[in-house]
Amino acid sequence: MEMIDLRSDTVTKPTPAMRAAMAKAPVGDDVYREDPTVNRLEEMAAEMACHEAALFVCSGTQSNLLALMSHCERGDEYIAGQTAHVYRYEGGGAAVLGSIQPQPLDFEEDGSLDLEKAARAVKPDDYHCARTRLLCLENTQAGKVLPLDYLERAAAFAREHRLGLHLDGARLFNAAVKLHVPAGEIARHCDSVSVCLSKGLGAPVGSVLCGRRELVEKARRWRKVLGGGMRQAGVLAAAGIIALSGHVARLAEDHENARTLALGLAEIGELSVDPTAVQTNMVFVSLDNGRTALLTEFLRQQGILISGRETIRLVTHLDVTTEDVHTVIAAIKAFFAQAGR
Repeated sequence: MEMIDLRSDTVTKPTPAMRAAMAKAPVGDDVYREDPTVNRLEEMAAEMACHEAALFVCSGTQSNLLALMSHCERGDEYIAGQTAHVYRYEGGGAAVLGSIQPQPLDFEEDGSLDLEKAARAVKPDDYHCARTRLLCLENTQAGKVLPLDYLERAAAFAREHRLGLHLDGARLFNAAVKLHVPAGEIARHCDSVSVCLSKGLGAPVGSVLCGRRELVEKARRWRKVLGGGMRQAGVLAAAGIIALSGHVARLAEDHENARTLALGLAEIGELSVDPTAVQTNMVFVSLDNGRTALLTEFLRQQGILISGRETIRLVTHLDVTTEDVHTVIAAIKAFFAQAGR
C-alpha cells in the first residue's frame, strides 16, 4: 500500500530528477574543497541567502550546532524559544559538545520572541554569570512566519546588546514563499542562517549553514572536529541543487494543500482546527475527547500516517497531492461517523 505520510516534511523521497543528477554528479574530495558539486551548492545557497559563504552539512541539527559553536565559546549562553528545535529537539548538543548554556524563553503566539523579555534575559557583564552571546530565532516556527519588520527589530536588538543573531531557517523557503519575497530578504537580517534541503525542498539529505566567510570557516573546522568532514559528497549535493533551483516556488502548493486540509477538518465537530492559523504547510489538530491513539491506528489501517500526539501536527509536502488531502479528510470523517454509531 502506498502510504500518505503527514508526520513531517522530512519523509519526502528524492524525485527522479534528483536521482538522475545524483548519478551523474561530478565529485571530488570535499575536505580538500575539490568537490565541484558541493562547491556549486554552497555558492548557490550563499547567494540566495544574501551571505558571503555557505557550508554543506549532513543535517539541520548539525548546522545549528555548528552555528552555536562558531558564535559562542565555552561558558557562553544563547537565548532561544522554549520549544525551539535548537533547544528542545537537538539532544542538548550545544551544552554537551560546546559547553554553551541555553536560556529558553516562551515563544509569543506569532512564533517570535518578545525582545523586551530577551533584554531582561541578557546577563550582566559579571563573572558570576554566563556571557550572553547569541539570540536564536526560528522561521518558520510551528508553521508560523516571522514578519520582516520583526526581523529588522531583532537584528537591531542584537546589535544593541552585542549579540550574534542566528536563524534556524529549516523552512526558510516556506517563509519566503508565504511572504512573496526572496529568501535573502529574510536571511540578510541574521548573522547566520541554517537551511534544510531535506524537508519541503525534497532533497534526501543535508542542510546548509550560511553566514560571514569568517564564521563559516570556523564552522568548517568544527564540522571536522565533530566528525563531519565529507569526501565525495557531490552525490548528495546534486539533489540539493535541484531542490534550490526547482522546488522553491512549488512550496506554494504545499501551503494550499494545508489550507484545504484545515478547512476540510474544520467541518468535523469532534476536532478543534483553526484554518486561519495555517500560514504554511502545517495544520494543528486537537481532539475533544482524547481519541488520538484510536484515530492514529484507524488512519494507519487506511494507509495514512500521522503523529499520534495530544495535539496532532499534519504536514503537507512534495509527496502529498491535493487528491491525498481529500482522501485524508474523507478517512477522518469516516472514523468519527463509525465512532458515532
